[in-house]
Amino acid sequence: MSGFFNTLFFGIYPYIALSVLIVGTIIRYDREPYSWRAGSSQLLRRRQLVWGSVLFHVGVLIIFFGHLVGLLTPIVLFDLVGISHGAKQVLAVVVGGIAGLMAIVGAGMLIHRRLYDARVRAVSSTMDTFIICLLGFQLLLGLGTIPVSLMHLDGEEMVKFMSWAQGIFTFRGDAASYVVDASWIFKLHLFVGLTILLIFPFTRLVHMLSVPARYLWRPGYQIVRERNSTNSRHPAE
Repeated sequence: MSGFFNTLFFGIYPYIALSVLIVGTIIRYDREPYSWRAGSSQLLRRRQLVWGSVLFHVGVLIIFFGHLVGLLTPIVLFDLVGISHGAKQVLAVVVGGIAGLMAIVGAGMLIHRRLYDARVRAVSSTMDTFIICLLGFQLLLGLGTIPVSLMHLDGEEMVKFMSWAQGIFTFRGDAASYVVDASWIFKLHLFVGLTILLIFPFTRLVHMLSVPARYLWRPGYQIVRERNSTNSRHPAE
């Protein structure tokens, strides 16, 4: 039975999450282009927003690109340039740990601001609060994997997750088998990460994909005010 759930969560669920991510994002951009933004509450408790936002976004960006490069770069390339699995494991722990701490401090500040400031809470949606809390939980899980990673400094545990991720993107039917013996905290971390991808198109997170380059060729707009009919009435002849 455990093999069935392992295949379901790490062999099938990734394709469901990625499909919803791609299709849902395209549909939202096509049908609701004006919702493609992050709601702003920057006028409320601005100092806490700035510090929390900077720490959170910088930390998350480092983690995101670290995971992207670390998991999807073919293992043979690391071998060719002479980076051992152990060195890669230590680098991931150090950089990921620092970035994770930055992000979790920033997330904590943003969550506190959203939950305990009545004015900010009033302009926040339930989904806004849920997604920042879910991201905070995911960051805590990521930090929680560090003690387990320190027990496998040979890097072989990381190779399992690299093989799993690359197996998913190359449509290998046995991709889930690479993580079948992984620690529960790694599996929960993977599951929550996939769930974030699943709900991504339905949250404010879509603003991460916004690039202002389109404004370079966007046609200009002219605002025209309609004159009030009483003011435009011609005087009687």
